[in-house]
Amino acid sequence: MRLLIVGTLEGYITAAGKIALQKGAKVAHTDSIGGALNALRGGQGADLVMIDVKLDVGMLIEALKTERITVPVVACGVATDAQAAVKAIRAGAKEYIPLPPDAQLIAAVLEAVAEESHAIVSRDPSMGGVLRLADQIAPSDASVLITGESGTGKELMARYIHRKSRRANAVFVSVNCAAIPENLLESELFGHEKGAFTGAVARRVGKFEEANGGTLLLDEISEMDIRLQAKLLRAIQEREIDRVGGTQPVKVDIRVLATSNRFLEEEVRAGRFREDLFFRLNVVNLALPPLRERPADIAVLSQHFAAKYSEANGLPERTVGPEALAMLQGHRWRGNVRELENTMHRAVLLSRGTEIGTDAILLTGAEPAAPAPGYSAVAPVAARATAVAQPQTAAGDPGASGTAGLVGRSVADVERDLIIDTLSHCLGNRTHAANILGISIRTLRNKLKQYSDEGVAVPPPAGGELDRAAM
Repeated sequence: MRLLIVGTLEGYITAAGKIALQKGAKVAHTDSIGGALNALRGGQGADLVMIDVKLDVGMLIEALKTERITVPVVACGVATDAQAAVKAIRAGAKEYIPLPPDAQLIAAVLEAVAEESHAIVSRDPSMGGVLRLADQIAPSDASVLITGESGTGKELMARYIHRKSRRANAVFVSVNCAAIPENLLESELFGHEKGAFTGAVARRVGKFEEANGGTLLLDEISEMDIRLQAKLLRAIQEREIDRVGGTQPVKVDIRVLATSNRFLEEEVRAGRFREDLFFRLNVVNLALPPLRERPADIAVLSQHFAAKYSEANGLPERTVGPEALAMLQGHRWRGNVRELENTMHRAVLLSRGTEIGTDAILLTGAEPAAPAPGYSAVAPVAARATAVAQPQTAAGDPGASGTAGLVGRSVADVERDLIIDTLSHCLGNRTHAANILGISIRTLRNKLKQYSDEGVAVPPPAGGELDRAAM
């Protein structure tokens, strides 16, 4: 855990730093927002920024968004300064910590930030075999390719490997190759010099340099443009990178992990992924089974999430009743662990007592879907549209085939309506919509750009999410 403290914290900076150090954090300090941005641009990195409310919290958060530096921010101030606390939260701060600092409160905030890297919760034998292999290869510096359907916990597995490695005390840096526009991903990975392109207001260290000495995760690497893959291959092989606009190569010492929800062998055959890069990454392959093939994990994870969200919402701990558990175990879980987590969060909020019953379990896509032949074999969106748009008819009814409401419409029209309706349901969030539809974020962007060009109204992106459909 790397903590960056910004400001004087009303003179309590030494106390706050000592508490964080006692909890295992590495603490750095700067007096100003400019100093904080320079530290983050320079590759110092941070897992959490703690800023004095006397500074402009909103300015810092907007600057981080503009420069695509992803780090949670918490504000600190004297306990009586309620207006400053409200202003900081509205500006985007995750939490407000009153001063003087309380050891338990700071420990809780640090724990909450680090929660996503905690141990994997699993009891199923199929997952046990994967964990044993991960334990065996973790101490090495070998590249690891982690594959599996969306929502199976690929990034969590990558963090697990890092914690078990010789680099556990060094930094873990993750970059989502699907969430960054192609024209900016090179700069995000390798950094840039001031003035290298429009918007490059200062020199910025990329993820490779930021991860120096530690582990770099290339999340959803199959979404990376093939032209950038050549530069990535050289960086991995030579352990040196070239900043955009730079003149001298920079040496880096990193371990590379990568994830993909596609069969990369198929991507190679289709010409969308370089074969040499695939072999460079695939020294070890960890294939995570989908949740429907891990029945023992459904029980343990559902109870884990029930306890987690009971505490998060200040409710008495909920337990999963036997009928509710049977209902959960009979579901197909196309969204895997992520879908189960959301289902249990809803169930905790809807449950009328301490035992979660079937009335609190709201499942998405209630019809049992046949398992996909492979996690890369994504069903066409139009095929999903048929299932979603089927009218409810009785057996023997002329419309019982479920396609009566679609007759006379083109496949393209049905596909467009499904995409737009799903995006509206997700409040414009492109990433969530792509996961629900079972398509890549790149495919969704291309579809939305096509619809916009055709004059179709496309829901605007969710707050904080760039509209990359037009990029």
